[in-house]
Formats: sequence, C-alpha cells, structure tokens
Amino acid sequence: MNRTAVINIVGLTGSLIGPAMPNIARFAARGKMARIVPAFPAVTCTAQSNYLTGQNPAHHGIVGNGWYDRALAEVQFWKQSNHLVAGPKIWEQMRRADPKFTCAQLFWWFNMYSTADYSITPRPAYPADGRKVFDIYAWPANIRPEIKRDLGEFPFPAFWGPAAGVPTRHSTADAASRWIAASAKWIENRHRPTLNLIYLPHLDYNLQRHGPPVAGQTGGATNPAVVQDLAQIDAIAGDLIAWFQSRGVQIILLSEYGIAPVDAPVHLNRLFRQKGWIAVREELGLELLDCGASRAFAVADHQVAHIYLNDPSLAGPARELLEGQPGIEFVLGDAEKAALGINHPRAGDLIAVAAERAWFTYYYWMDDALAPDFARCVDIHRKPGYDPAELFLDPHMPLVKLKILWRLARKALGFRMLMDVIPLDASLVKGSHGRRVTAPGEQPVLICEESGGSMPEQIDSTEVAAVLRGAMT
Repeated sequence: MNRTAVINIVGLTGSLIGPAMPNIARFAARGKMARIVPAFPAVTCTAQSNYLTGQNPAHHGIVGNGWYDRALAEVQFWKQSNHLVAGPKIWEQMRRADPKFTCAQLFWWFNMYSTADYSITPRPAYPADGRKVFDIYAWPANIRPEIKRDLGEFPFPAFWGPAAGVPTRHSTADAASRWIAASAKWIENRHRPTLNLIYLPHLDYNLQRHGPPVAGQTGGATNPAVVQDLAQIDAIAGDLIAWFQSRGVQIILLSEYGIAPVDAPVHLNRLFRQKGWIAVREELGLELLDCGASRAFAVADHQVAHIYLNDPSLAGPARELLEGQPGIEFVLGDAEKAALGINHPRAGDLIAVAAERAWFTYYYWMDDALAPDFARCVDIHRKPGYDPAELFLDPHMPLVKLKILWRLARKALGFRMLMDVIPLDASLVKGSHGRRVTAPGEQPVLICEESGGSMPEQIDSTEVAAVLRGAMT
C-alpha cells in the first residue's frame, strides 16, 4: 500500500488556485487535477460521506448536515456517530486487501465510534450545571490527554463562531487549521497510518462572511481577509505537503464544495407560518418551533432545504407555493429526488434548491423579540437548521466585545451566563453553498501527485473513493 495523506481544504476551487496560493499552485502544476461534480447537496456531511463510501445519499443516508428525525419528532444537526453513515467506508474496503491497513480520521465528520484506527473530532463537554466546556473526542482514548499535553488545548472558538477565521489576542486567524495540521504530524510520528484524512476548514469562514473573490480574479476579493486566508491556508497546506513527502507519504488534495456569492436570504418557515402550517409554542415568553405539531416546515441547510410534511395533503399546495417563491430555483419531488440519488427516508418530502445568490434561513419567528434565546448564541445542535450568522458578532450591540469579556469573567467565576451576541440579520451573510455548481472554475477539486495512469478532467463525488483506493494500491 502507498501511504497517503488526504488533505481536505474546504472551499478550494480551481478559480482560487493562483498567485495567492503558490504552494498549492505548484503542487497542482506538477500533478494531476480533476474537477469534482459536487455532492448533492454540496455540504460537508454529504460530500464527505460520498467520498468515503463511493455512494450517494440514497444509499449512505446522509442527506445533509442535518435532517428531521420523524420518530423523535426532532431536527438533528451535526450529529457525530459514524453509525449514521450506511455502507462500508474506504478504510474498511482497503482492509479486505490488506489487514494491516490503518486509517486516521482527523476532524472529518461522523468521526465518533467509527472503525478508523485513530480519530480526533471536536466535542465539547456539557456539565450538569449548564456550562459548555470546549474539548475534543479522540480514539483510542489515550490520544486526548497526550495530544493536548503536546499541542495544547484545541482552539475551539477558532473552529466555529465569531472568532473563526479572525485573529484575536489569544490566537491567529488560522489557529484551528494549524492545530489540526499539527495533529496530523503528531499522529504520523506516533502511528504512521496508511491513510491520514486531514480536514482544514480555514477558507470556509471568511468566504461565507464576505463572499468569494471576483470570478477568475483571486486578488480581487471584496475583503482583504479573504486574500489573506488564501495565503494562510496555502502556507499550512504547503508545509504539510513538504513534511509528508519527506517521509515518503504521498499527498492528495481535495475539497468538498465551492462557495458562491449570495445576497438574498429566503425565510421558508416564515412563509409556511403565514400559511398557518407552522406550529409554534411559547416557552418562557419566547417562541419554539414545534416540528411534530406542524403541518409543514423546512430544515434549512445553506442553499438546500428539506421540507417535511406531517400533513400529506399539503404536498401539492406546498410545492406550488415554493415554485412560485422568489429565490427558489426548483423543487424536488419523489421522481427528482430519485434522479439525484437523495431518495432516502431521512430526506424531506420535498426539497427546495435556492436560486443563484439565494440561501435559506431557519428563521420561523415573525418578531425578533420573540426569537428563542439560542437564536442569538452559537448553538449548532439546538437550532432547527444551519445558521451562518453564527460567524458574526451583532453589529448593533453596543460594546459587544466588552460584553463578551464580562460574560467570560462570569463564567470563570462559576456563574451562569448567556453568550447571546449573534445577530438575527441574515443579510450579513455573503457566501453560501449547497447547489450543484456547474461552472468548472467553481467546482471542488481533487489533485494527485504525478504518477502513472491518467486522471479525467471531471469526476463525480461518488468516484473519489475509487481514485483514493487506486492511488493507495
């Protein structure tokens, strides 16, 4: 087996590879690059599951980053058990040919209780007093104390939230990706896995905040932070490429999706509420979406939304309503879901796909004063949909950074506090993904080192697993 490190650079597309990314550009020029027809939806959990199983959501079941569990009557987002992903994973397939094959899975999703030999993934602890303590999960369990002793604590606030991709007094803008890269070296030094799966998220943050660079003009980004991000992730990737190659480990670079400019948020649950289809219950003076009691509701996930119908008689009216709504490109019913390979029981009865420059919020309240308390917090599991506004501090909150320091001080003293500093203004978001992009320069990429054989110019996301297997044998 050829020992291999797969570096997943989130948001990387062909149009971004240029002068601002000299290390990746040189690697691409020396090797072979294929465009990837993105997974549908083009979101993290689905893309990674396609890559690691060689199947589509109809088979592996990962229809998005989250979905509605009909038995529990709850929306489940960002769950981590690998048991949710049906079908054999690439490392399980490779072990059939070589029982000595080992795999490290570093911050790829669905990383808990997998059959990978070594795993590290973000996993806060939630003590009974209501606190949230940043931490990681690792397998074997002894990895967690040992790697934290050697590398320090994982910089969790730099992984997701308003501090992600932003330099602070305590960390660099790319701190999370740097820590993950260091963990890849740590695992290699100690365990020498046959396959090392490495996730570098740094590009994801400011591309969602500020939008991507002007098409074909890497230096023409609307915000200098985006150009700086390109250089920062290139430096991290370049260091990993050189380090692994010095140890005889071949490198494969890939990405999951490209991020497109957006400026038109679409509030599907507010639309359904106006029709009387949404059920909301009051809790402590605030409104909570009651999915189990709603006739119809949307689980928003970037530019795709799963529409669940507890009342089947709404199938026709709901589709007609959605198809007439500005910001929606098309709606999938049973036949269309089957054609796209997403006809799985977890999928919505209907699936809405956003038009260009549009994306879907999960918002269901009509008055911000009645929004639930978690809406203004970084709370990825409680929200019934994906919320990119978590990348921002509320620009209308006076002295917001001082308020954060005060609340952190209260937390350190053992008092309860609510870090409710996230805006409810969806117009702040300038980049999104999820639609199947067809423009060649905006598709995700796979780049292999130069070797024998050929690489087609374009491969499907479900063909990535076969490319990885072929590179290792």
